[in-house]
Amino acid sequence: MSSSPTPAQPVSRSPWRSLRHRSMRWWSVANFVSNAGTWMQLTVQNLLVLQITGSAAATGLSMSVQAAPALTMNVLGGAAVDRRPRKLTAAVSQAMLSAIAFTTAFLVALDRLDLTSLMVLAAVTGMIATVDNPACALLGNDLVPAEDVPSAIGVGALVFNAGRLAGAALAGVTVGFLGTAAAYFANGFSFLFVTAVIPSLRPAAGAVRQVGEKGKRPQAAMSVREGLAFFARRPRLMALAGVTGISAVFGRNYGLTLAVLVIGPLAGGAGAFGTVSTVLAVGGILGAVLGARLRRPSVRLVGALAATGALLQVVAGTSPSLAVLLVLVLPMAVVESVSDTAGTAVLQTDPPAHLRGRVLGVWGSVGTVWSLGGPPALGLLMELAGPRGALITGGLIIAASIATGHLLHTRRSTAPLPLPTSITPRPALETAA
Repeated sequence: MSSSPTPAQPVSRSPWRSLRHRSMRWWSVANFVSNAGTWMQLTVQNLLVLQITGSAAATGLSMSVQAAPALTMNVLGGAAVDRRPRKLTAAVSQAMLSAIAFTTAFLVALDRLDLTSLMVLAAVTGMIATVDNPACALLGNDLVPAEDVPSAIGVGALVFNAGRLAGAALAGVTVGFLGTAAAYFANGFSFLFVTAVIPSLRPAAGAVRQVGEKGKRPQAAMSVREGLAFFARRPRLMALAGVTGISAVFGRNYGLTLAVLVIGPLAGGAGAFGTVSTVLAVGGILGAVLGARLRRPSVRLVGALAATGALLQVVAGTSPSLAVLLVLVLPMAVVESVSDTAGTAVLQTDPPAHLRGRVLGVWGSVGTVWSLGGPPALGLLMELAGPRGALITGGLIIAASIATGHLLHTRRSTAPLPLPTSITPRPALETAA
């Protein structure tokens, strides 16, 4: 007597579904500890530079020195991630970051840290990060089935924000009671914790295994050029880059545009902008939860969300009061966060497994260009049009660009194929020349 088939279980849309896998739970805990330590260090690093030099320009220079390697070395870092097993690469990079944090801590404790050594340590940290960032991002995705990747990315965004809040809060307490060196020691131990957790991580059933994880690695994994070519030839990745780039330049820099709007036309102060920043953070967390519910994110969804956020930005530019602005800021942050989660899911799942590190490397280099060029361009726009004009103009540019791209794509997709030309029949036998 044959048994009746087991009914298929309903597909989960819970934002927390990736956490049903044991390794993902451990990875999330490790990421929280690491993010808290990193933000603790970043919180005190600017103060440390100011203490050493007394110069705000030097503080900005130290941040640029740490970010500069991403502009040119991200592609190489992504290639390194593709050449080696993800767990090994992430463990080694985390251990190296731990060594840098401990070195800085000892130099601070012994009062031996000067500006030159600090810049060197910042530059080395930036170089290691070009490998560590894609390795850790992809390692989390390797632990869960493909349908749970958006949840893993959403949980990662929540862990990032929670670690940022915890690290900033702990920094003040740590420095107040134990001194600046203690923040660097804490960050060093946080990296060691991640290094200790990584070897115990095991992919869940149905997780996509990294090509070359076992056995002979394909020769294609050795080519940096192939990663660049794949990105350039993939229309959906180019479209994603276009949507994200136009949004990064003319929107999203709310720390700049909303600060000027609140302090200027709305006649608020630092406390008022602090309230706006808090609402932005809450919206980001809510958006990460909603984004984690996605199962099959697409570039079309990213574009629709980016256009929606741009239109909200236009309305925000007309806000007559701080209260109205606060009402608009929450959905702006939610839409931006969901769009980021969807875009990251597309970026990390579209390429074949053996190319994902290099694709993330290309994306990191392009993103660095946006982050460096966006604020100056937006600042110039505010100089010309004012904060309200910058928000309105920027939002309209984003929405119009995305709508134009969608129309062109639709027209290209629906264009009728050319009719085949008539072919003159040739005789069965022809005279040889």
